[in-house]
Amino acid sequence: MTLLFKRPLLIKVLSGEKTQTRRPRRPNVKLGGEYRLKKGYSWLQTRITVTGLDRQRLGDITPEEIRREGFRSLEEFKAAWTSIYGGWDPDQVVWVVDFMLTETFKEKP
Repeated sequence: MTLLFKRPLLIKVLSGEKTQTRRPRRPNVKLGGEYRLKKGYSWLQTRITVTGLDRQRLGDITPEEIRREGFRSLEEFKAAWTSIYGGWDPDQVVWVVDFMLTETFKEKP
């Protein structure tokens, strides 16, 4: 299992700029779980560890959470959300996943 990210967001994850994501449906991850990242059809040699899993109204996102999502402003985050999910409803309840990059995945020889 893994969290999939659009290419521009994956770049933010890999740079450490994005450490939180919101999803309209419960993602198939568990708290403390470690997941490899995927770029297109290829698995990357990088992992993320889920450090938080909660629910929240979309409109309750804070300025700090906007930065953790990898954006500079609510307007920028809203535009990205609308582009991915087709609309913005501040009353929509979403899943919030906190994560951190962990060391590079080591393949067994």
